[in-house]
Amino acid sequence: MTVTKPHILLLGEIRHAKAEWEALSDVATLSVCDSANREQFIKDLKGKYSDVVAVYRTFNSVAITGRFDAELLKEFSPSFKYICHNGAGYDQIDVVPCTEQGVHISNCPSTVDDATADVNMFLILGALRNFNEAMVNLRKGNWNVGVPLSNDPDGKVLGILGMGGIGRALKKRAEAFGMTVQYYNRNELSSELAAGAKYVPFDELLATSDVLSLNLPLNPKTRHIINKEAFDKMKDGIVIVNTARGAVMDEAALVDALASGKVKNVGLDVFEAEPKIHPGLVSNEKVILLPHMGTLTYETQKKMEIQVLDNIRAALTTGKLNTIVPEQAGLQ
Repeated sequence: MTVTKPHILLLGEIRHAKAEWEALSDVATLSVCDSANREQFIKDLKGKYSDVVAVYRTFNSVAITGRFDAELLKEFSPSFKYICHNGAGYDQIDVVPCTEQGVHISNCPSTVDDATADVNMFLILGALRNFNEAMVNLRKGNWNVGVPLSNDPDGKVLGILGMGGIGRALKKRAEAFGMTVQYYNRNELSSELAAGAKYVPFDELLATSDVLSLNLPLNPKTRHIINKEAFDKMKDGIVIVNTARGAVMDEAALVDALASGKVKNVGLDVFEAEPKIHPGLVSNEKVILLPHMGTLTYETQKKMEIQVLDNIRAALTTGKLNTIVPEQAGLQ
């Protein structure tokens, strides 16, 4: 008697853990999605992908499938049970309809912490020290001309909005540069996890931080949490860094805050409408711009790919995901 293996669908590309992907064939039938767009993908869900049990999805696969929303989920067959996402942030997936349909979601927490925190610290140092203005001027042939004196990180208060794994990894790096760390979170951390960082209310974080780092997930409650009202509560000349998701900050309000001097310098790795960037940010030499490079190292990318594959294997062999998203923590 032939036993049919569960069908696993790859949405996107695996670049570094190809051997581990192939090894998954001992417990599953593997397919790579070749649908050209969302319309075609939905048609294929009624045909060659009708028995899919789990998907491995990448951030860029949204260009093919669109959001994993209620509309898309209803097109899957009842056999579909798992979305294993390659990334820490999973704002392209609507958790509520997934939960209602019995579809469990995993992401890649912790694996991304160090690489993202490294970029975070780079942006903080670059913004404090006016490095972007200096580099732009140097390329114009101006040697230390037209760039004001910068500031040391030592003694500055770093406010971390979202003290998860990345925020805690950033704390360690910032303290090595002599910064004092305070944070605001949905919930105050245990003393062990906080490791000396001071928990403060949201408004106090805005009002008393010299540098504000955004490290919180994007969801309906956090979208534009940093807006004109929030900027008005901040110190004059604050430095802001964002390695989370672009839409946690209102970019138009940020452009205005830079123009008024409320915000001195900015470091951004993420944007509201990636890959499009607000022209007021592109043209402003006080803004350091990176093209979402937080996790773009070979080592981190491979670890993330393997973590996704480990989640799929665990789901198929034990019925449980290793790193189920927090909203679904009580479901398995």
